[in-house]
Amino acid sequence: MEKKEVIQSIENFNNLKALVIGDVMIDSYYWGKVKRISPEAPVPIVDVTKKDNRLGGAANVALNLMTLGATPIICSVVGQDDKGTLFEKLLSKRGFTKQGIVFSNKRQTTVKTRIISQGHHLLRVDEENKQPLSLELEDEFLLRINNVLDTNEIDVIIFEDYNKGVLTKRIIDTVIDLAKKKNIPTTVDPKKDNFFAYKNVTLFKPNLKELTEGLKIDIDKRNEQDIIDAVNQLSDKLNCKIAFVTLSELGVIIKTTNSTDIIPAFSRKILDVSGAGDTVISVASLALASGMKAKSIALISNLAGGWVCEKTGVTPINQQDLISEINRLNLNF
Repeated sequence: MEKKEVIQSIENFNNLKALVIGDVMIDSYYWGKVKRISPEAPVPIVDVTKKDNRLGGAANVALNLMTLGATPIICSVVGQDDKGTLFEKLLSKRGFTKQGIVFSNKRQTTVKTRIISQGHHLLRVDEENKQPLSLELEDEFLLRINNVLDTNEIDVIIFEDYNKGVLTKRIIDTVIDLAKKKNIPTTVDPKKDNFFAYKNVTLFKPNLKELTEGLKIDIDKRNEQDIIDAVNQLSDKLNCKIAFVTLSELGVIIKTTNSTDIIPAFSRKILDVSGAGDTVISVASLALASGMKAKSIALISNLAGGWVCEKTGVTPINQQDLISEINRLNLNF
């Protein structure tokens, strides 16, 4: 593809609608200062100066998609509890529909609370229920997903798996079958538990750690052939059209039936890797839906992930920033 065509495809993100299915959560933050140690135990006392609640997990991927210009719809199951009400308010504040959300009194809304003092992450507290959905909830959730697919022209389906129980094997298999019938491409950002459940998807995107843990192998990440062999093994096991693995400071590798390309990382001043994976799967999914070739998908996703790592905190890349980076580096597609 020519650079002009790639930029036109990125501008076309505005016309795309993406369905994000997976585990959502609330990312809660307490910021403050430590001035003394508790007399009750040898632990710091944080004087809280600021609190914040944000959409997290699969909902953060949806935020990335929105920032890139697309229209995302989130499908998930949350608790019918106080935190579920807060999640609903956060959705509304960001302009998301709740069409794909099931609220259940048999689930707990996942909340990750981080306590931060003067830039140092002191503690994280997780409130969650990681049990797989019951058969009854699976039925309700599949009805909700079907409704979204029947009432919207979806261009890509993204599975965002955090191993919190929403993506069961039945949900995964059923949605992949539905997507095939409707000719909708599917992409996956996996975690360990369901790693090999995503057979026959369009694009599968683990990082190198997830790849080696999933395959139960040790590889020398500096040995290019080791990486290629592992990706070939992954591709054979999953029968995916595109295997796309992020390699951290080494860049990314992307494999199709006809080609394998390793794209080196761009030179960056890394400040914070938070949210980079969400950015990569978001850009890759929209690029796939817009018709880009595999190498172009890898190039711009790699570029976007690196850009995010230069920012402090979770900072999604927008469409214009992505195009500006392509022009600045004068990428050859």
